[in-house]
This record gives sequence, structure tokens and C-alpha cells, in this order.
Amino acid sequence: MSEIQKSDLKVIDLVNSSKSRLQILNYGATIFSFKMYDKNDDLIDLVVGPKQPEDYLTQDYREKNKCFGASIGRFAGRISNGKFQIDDEEYQLYQLEERVHLHGGEAGFQYKFWEVERIDKGENPSVTLSYTSEHLEEGYPGRLQVKAKYTLTEENEIKISYSARTDKTTIVNITNHSYFNLNGGGSVSDHFMQVNASKILELDEKNLPTGNLTKLKKSPKDYRENKLLGNRELDDVFVLDVMENEVQAQLFSSLSGIKMKLSSNQPVLVIYSPETLPDSLVYLSEIDKKYPAVALEAQNYPDAPNFRNFPSSLLEPGEFYENNITFSFSVKK
Repeated sequence: MSEIQKSDLKVIDLVNSSKSRLQILNYGATIFSFKMYDKNDDLIDLVVGPKQPEDYLTQDYREKNKCFGASIGRFAGRISNGKFQIDDEEYQLYQLEERVHLHGGEAGFQYKFWEVERIDKGENPSVTLSYTSEHLEEGYPGRLQVKAKYTLTEENEIKISYSARTDKTTIVNITNHSYFNLNGGGSVSDHFMQVNASKILELDEKNLPTGNLTKLKKSPKDYRENKLLGNRELDDVFVLDVMENEVQAQLFSSLSGIKMKLSSNQPVLVIYSPETLPDSLVYLSEIDKKYPAVALEAQNYPDAPNFRNFPSSLLEPGEFYENNITFSFSVKK
């Protein structure tokens, strides 16, 4: 990575009156760190990711493709055979070896420098970043103008607002890919999780949707009632039963006393709790080798462009795409 690119890297600090601190990178419009006080009045980092901002610029980070805290686009998740059609015109996207397009392609939004448009300090501090994806970048049609706004409220909420406009009909599905550990280290196996979803998408061996929904009743992945995450690897698409302005999922750690609630205007929540994370990276906090973090990604259905029964991901000229996500944090002492 050249020195010129390193010099372009910016870290934006947002601090509220409770001394909680949110740090955003302009590379990938990324949540780098979020620190707040736990029940013991210790300041801990709830975000799991590389230790130094410069680590995001390395070839190792890119090859691992874990998207720590990043803004994912143009299309989060998978697209089968790396292709889709709009008005009988087929668009071919970048594919992995298994003939799957993942998280926007070889150089998606998570690997771009975004412009820092505005920083507002004081009460409810925020930062707005923007990126313009040119026509046929990664194979996607249309010149897409995207904005990401991060706000840290006085109530310890992280509010994320993604918005986009296009000059040509295209597909859009943007989300945030932050990994959380409410202990500030160790494992998330002792976290309690609750998700307001009675169904998940059925996935094939490539983690692509088959188009069918699976009822979660009596399934070990049924988290409608609050229960331990445990030593369970998750990479599933939960179809939400509740919509905007309602709590769609929550995590709780009795060790720190911190609870995180998530709400969004999106139809599904991709929950990714890997058994391990790359051991070649040095992390912000001391995490366990197994089950160190969990990501909750509010978005549209994966492979939506290829299923008529899924919510449409089309964005037309003159229309306005918006994904609003809120992570709310509180402490029980």
C-alpha cells in the first residue's frame, strides 16, 4: 500500500456527553471502534476489528475479506452466478471461484476511500461521508451516488443512515458489517440474543437462497425467546416479523451489563457469528480464538435480483434509497 493512500486515511472521533467514543474511518465508511463504560465503570471497546486504522489498508486485510465494521455495497450478501437482469439486459458481476458475487465484488464499497462531507460536533455528534460509484463499476449499471451518516446520540445510540440515488436503473443493498463483543473481549458464547424472526431463508451449499423460507419453531436457531448464543456458528438470514421503529434484535452480556438493541427499516437480518476470525490480524481487544464476535447486518434479501418473490432491490432514477439502522446501548448495573 503506497504512502499516498496511507496519507488519505482519516479517523473521525465522535464523543458524547457520557464520554462514549465512536471512531469512523473514511476507508470503507467503517466503524473502527466504539467505547463506552460498562457496569463496573470500565471503558471497554464493543467493536471487534483490526487494532490500527492502517491495518485496513493491508493486503492481508483485503485477502481475508471479513469487512470489519465496513459499509457494504453496492449489494450486500450473495448474488448467484454473479449476474442479474434488468429489462431483459443481463449484467455480469465479479465472481468468486464458486461462481458467487459477494459483498459488492472484488473492490466493493468497503475498499474505497469515501469523502468526508461534514462533521458535526457537540450534542449528538455526527459525520457524513459520500462515495460515487461510476457506471459499470464491478459490473453494476448506473452512476450511483451514496452517502453514509453516522450519529452518536446522547442516549448511546449509533444511528446509521445509508442513502443513494442513481441516473440509471440499478440494484442497491447496502449494510454495515460491524462485529460486536459486549464483553470488550473474550467470547460472545455467554451473550444472550433475541431476534424477532419466526423464519429464516433456506440456503444451499454455497450459502445462496433457494427461494424457500424455513420455520424456526423447535429449531436451535429460534431466538424469538431470549437465549444463550452458546458455541454455535451462525451465518443465517433471519426474516424479520417486525419492521421500522421496533426492536428487531438484541444482545446482552451479564459480564459487562451492556445490552444492545437493533432496529432498522430492512426486511431481514443476516446474523454472522463465525467460529474463528483470522489469526494473522492483531485485534483491538483480547478476543478468544473461538466465537469471538457476532455481526448483525440489517439489509434486503440476498440474491433478491434473481427472485421475484423477494422484496425488490431495484432503484430507479428519481427514486431515493435509504437504509436506517440504529444500535442502542444501555447498561444494567
